[in-house]
Amino acid sequence: MIENLGVGIDISSISDFKKIPFDTKSGFYKEIFQQSEIDYCLKFKNSSSHFAGKFALKEAVKKSINDNIYISKIETFHINSKPMIKLLDYKKNYSFRASVSHENDYAIAIVISELIN
Repeated sequence: MIENLGVGIDISSISDFKKIPFDTKSGFYKEIFQQSEIDYCLKFKNSSSHFAGKFALKEAVKKSINDNIYISKIETFHINSKPMIKLLDYKKNYSFRASVSHENDYAIAIVISELIN
């Protein structure tokens, strides 16, 4: 039903993450991202674009569910190169569809959520 659906979109600046290098500010990243997300982003030469994409994805999730959830309780991962979302320690059950892209200095994400009763 339509009342169980939500949509969220967010855009994030890649240069903002470049200004906060993981090597010197790992605590900042550990407050936002799960270790699996950090490991994923750090395996890329341009990790800041992937961190920005995951941040935009988490913010889009928050907007799509319209609930107050800590960003650190949203875990993102990939299956067959498609972004997937899992809510950690959360009482409600959601199904998600998501897309994320990065180009030049921006990362953008869109999420469609469905509340499962």
